[in-house]
Amino acid sequence: MEYVYAAMLIHKAGGKVDEATVKKVLSAAGVKADDARIKALVAALDGVNIDDAVKTAVVAPAAPSASAAPASDAAPAKEEAKEEVEEVKEEAAAAGLGALFG
Repeated sequence: MEYVYAAMLIHKAGGKVDEATVKKVLSAAGVKADDARIKALVAALDGVNIDDAVKTAVVAPAAPSASAAPASDAAPAKEEAKEEVEEVKEEAAAAGLGALFG
């Protein structure tokens, strides 16, 4: 994930997202840079409008807390919250698969 963050930081600062710049940002952050992952990231971002990608990104909704439910409905609310948390975890896991490629 730190590779994507580095690319987003470079883009936001107005720099060109290339291998050398990503490597510099990662090194400055104390991350041991993997050249293969950097190449894959730069290749994946080639031709991508990062601003549009950020605007259209899907953000997972926050799971409701069980404490927000009335005391009489506490047990059903906990079950519903647990189901929603599991759904959010599944969505996050699916979204995390994209990190394998960059």
